[in-house]
Amino acid sequence: MYWDDEIYPSVEVPLGDFFCMGWKGEYHPVVSLPVAVNPMGGLNSYWEMSFHKKARITLENLDEIPMILFYQINACLTSVPEDAAQFHAQWRRSNPLPYKVPHTILDGVKGWGQYVGTYLAWGSNNNQWWGEGEIKFFLDGDQEYPTICGTGTEDYFCGAWGFETPKGQYGEFTSPYSGFWCVKTDGLNRSQTRFGMYRWHIMDPVRFEEDIKVTIQALGWRSGGRYLPLQDDIASTAFWYQNEPHAPFSPLPGKDDLEVI
Repeated sequence: MYWDDEIYPSVEVPLGDFFCMGWKGEYHPVVSLPVAVNPMGGLNSYWEMSFHKKARITLENLDEIPMILFYQINACLTSVPEDAAQFHAQWRRSNPLPYKVPHTILDGVKGWGQYVGTYLAWGSNNNQWWGEGEIKFFLDGDQEYPTICGTGTEDYFCGAWGFETPKGQYGEFTSPYSGFWCVKTDGLNRSQTRFGMYRWHIMDPVRFEEDIKVTIQALGWRSGGRYLPLQDDIASTAFWYQNEPHAPFSPLPGKDDLEVI
């Protein structure tokens, strides 16, 4: 998505991840304020996307097989404040995540704005609990210590205690501001389990004046209560608003690395 006279896209995300459907061939309903996924695969986005003069939205088919696309875009012709921030979204993937290295959700953003959401397609490559890592928001020159530091993956996505139900299963949910579901499982906390999760910062936006960087750790447990750094498959989409012009994004990977199976 390009707003006004921007050379570089403000939104560059695989289609499924933009609508919280990051796993190939897997459908799950999403009932949230800015994103709704309805039977059977109706993908809807209600993020505000203002522009002053013009907008350009493109969709690229990276396959050799032609595809059919149908869509609807609604726009309102109205006045937009000169200092209105524009909508941005960026996709990144770590597969596998390097040992003892956090996954970077967003980096390289310069200017003022506010962070409004995170979607993760997370693939666990170990048995046992995988979500003990902290999400960290480094704002306006933060270096070693972030302004915001989470207490665990399930806490950030508004769950608790490993998303586990009293019956020892994952408790899936979708709500206006957060959601979590399990794509594939042979039991609780088993290797090769895949998850989708979103968190929208609509009522609690994370504001920045100069720059922002967002990371998340992948941590499990060793014996004796010691942390186990994980090397999982994590694909993330960050959503934020900022003033233009924005810094160019890092190039998306090729077709093989974009495909999340």
